[in-house]
Amino acid sequence: MQAFILIAITLNVLYISLIIYYRFAFTAIPNFSIFNSQFPTTSLSIIIPARNEEQHIKNCLHSILQNNYPTYLLEIIVVDDHSEDDTADIVKKYISQNVQLISLSEHVSTKINSYKKKAIEVAVAQATGTLIITTDADCIVPPKWLQTIAAFYEEKNPAFIAAPVSINFGRSFIQIFQSLDFMTLQGITAAVVNKKQMTMCNGANMVYERTAFYEVGGFAGIDTIASGDDMLLMHKIYKQYPDRVLFLKSENAIVKTAAVKTTKDFFNQRIRWASKAEKYDDKRILPVLVLVYFFNVVMLITPIIIIFQKTSISILNTQYTILSLWLILLLLKTVAELFFIFPVADFFNKKSLLWFFPFMQPFHICYTIIAGWLGKFGKYSWKERNVE
Repeated sequence: MQAFILIAITLNVLYISLIIYYRFAFTAIPNFSIFNSQFPTTSLSIIIPARNEEQHIKNCLHSILQNNYPTYLLEIIVVDDHSEDDTADIVKKYISQNVQLISLSEHVSTKINSYKKKAIEVAVAQATGTLIITTDADCIVPPKWLQTIAAFYEEKNPAFIAAPVSINFGRSFIQIFQSLDFMTLQGITAAVVNKKQMTMCNGANMVYERTAFYEVGGFAGIDTIASGDDMLLMHKIYKQYPDRVLFLKSENAIVKTAAVKTTKDFFNQRIRWASKAEKYDDKRILPVLVLVYFFNVVMLITPIIIIFQKTSISILNTQYTILSLWLILLLLKTVAELFFIFPVADFFNKKSLLWFFPFMQPFHICYTIIAGWLGKFGKYSWKERNVE
């Protein structure tokens, strides 16, 4: 028991140190601003893979077209991934507004494991822009999104840009939970990319040079993996251009995406994300994943031990019950995470969500363990397709 408690305390100290490091790494990133006098010169190709998105694609395209970006420097390519609804018909109504429609069924004749990567690959082959920008069909982009990306590229000259994504939330528990969880992940993404610690991003809002895509062989070598069209590609580009992978921290660049509505869909989504971890070539993330996973395992096991173990334990000549020690560790975890997430919530204008944060702790511990385990050994369904 003494050894277990020592392990729990050690993991707690390491975890809290990591979270505090992320706080200072995030706040160290300067906010990027554009000037009204800036006139863009960079040609952009926006790629939107879409499968059964008739409820979202219209709003997505409308938000992009609301951007005041020169039409001769912009093309929007929607790739219809075997949709069984009216997605393609809706997109066709925008053909006259710099929107192109590609039918993936014309390029894929056999079953493959990653339709999204193939959709992007086909679109990149037809794109003409200097920069490739990917987003999802259920996303809404801000009015200065394209201007901000172009200005950032023209000033910083990155080969790859990871940009911020925010999940819209409603009143249901699962939507509030995923919004908080995703916001935390976005804060960590910004911190580690800025510090060159690891390569993290989200395909709903990422940018890369078209030439860089081809220089690293595109998705070659990772094309059989169901997910990873974002982070796996990002790491390939990072290995080629380690100093030219940046995070764009700007409120004008925050893309908003829809929250999943059910617990089943939420776990399918998170398992899909976790499933690419072992395929991830950036091994710097593995110690972090191991630390976070086993720390949460210890936090879950300890209350179970309390049921069978009523004895107290001495630490630095002070007697503690196992329950009181566990509550102290949980409090320290919660305080450290709030310390980190506060400036992140301020950036995403979601500070009101922080009132729910302490109450989400038990669910977050369980979810981390379940999603991590199933990401390794389980299977999931995504876009009406089963993936193992």
